[in-house]
Amino acid sequence: MKFLADENFPLPALVALRNLGYDVSSIAEDHAGSPDETVAGICDREGRILLTFDKDFGEMVFRRGMPVGSCVVLFRISPEAAAVVEVIRSLIDRGDLIVGAFCVVARDRVRVRFPGAAG
Repeated sequence: MKFLADENFPLPALVALRNLGYDVSSIAEDHAGSPDETVAGICDREGRILLTFDKDFGEMVFRRGMPVGSCVVLFRISPEAAAVVEVIRSLIDRGDLIVGAFCVVARDRVRVRFPGAAG
């Protein structure tokens, strides 16, 4: 499972995920200042799961039909590293990070949707 941390993804969470052995590339480290379309293209080409706090990716996926890698995880929670890492590990354990999914992580729930699917 490969991840791509968007430029707004907290560095402490990125470091914690890497320390746990996850393959996490970083836009801030490798492609700083890239537009969202470029980020989406990197995810798509490399089959990475996008980790982001940027709501614009929802519009890109659901309204414009852009592919964004194998999965998108949009965080709507505090960017505290421990909380973010806990959510990612939980999503992996539950099997929510599957091809084509768009996961929205809120404080009290995780919503998993698929572009093009009703609901």
